[in-house]
Formats: sequence, C-alpha cells, structure tokens
Amino acid sequence: MIEFQFFKGCPHSEETLKNLMSLVAEGFLKENEIIIKEVSDPETAQKLNFLGSPTILVDGYDIYTERVPETFNFSCRIYNLNGVQTGVLPKEFIKTQIEKLRTKIK
Repeated sequence: MIEFQFFKGCPHSEETLKNLMSLVAEGFLKENEIIIKEVSDPETAQKLNFLGSPTILVDGYDIYTERVPETFNFSCRIYNLNGVQTGVLPKEFIKTQIEKLRTKIK
C-alpha cells in the first residue's frame, strides 16, 4: 500500500502527487494501491508520525529514509537528492524507491 501524506498549503505536495499518480497512468501502480491522507494539524501529525509534507510511505516505510517513521514534523519537507535540495519528489525517484522498498520489505 502506498500512502501519500500532505497538508494544505504546502507548495510541494501537488506536484509530488502528480508525479506519484503518473505512475498509475503508466501502469506501474494501481489507483486502488494509493491512499491520499491530509494531515490537518500538529496533533494528527504526531499520531501518524508524519514526517512533513509531502511524505510517501510504502507499507509504512518512508520512501526517502527507507524507515518506519518514529518522530513527527508538521512542516513542508525538503529532500536532498543527489546534492540538490527540493521539496518535490521526482517521478523516477518515487518509482525507484517503491521498487526498492517492496523488495526490502518482503
């Protein structure tokens, strides 16, 4: 199961979600495999161990850290990908990490 977590107002969420959903259009993922969850407040963020917006989890594992989240952060998330800081996860990164985590988790 793929869970996309975000909060309204984060400028990176929409584009990251488009990149994730493009994997459905390509046939890599099925739409029913994806849960979209809005995190509306810090209390919910704490309950979910929300790492920031946007976050993508594969069977509970964060695709960036490759770990089950143990802390929380109610802010926009910044990623360091190949030495470049970005708030948007590229489609190819998402796809590669989903494949990697699915193999690792099994």
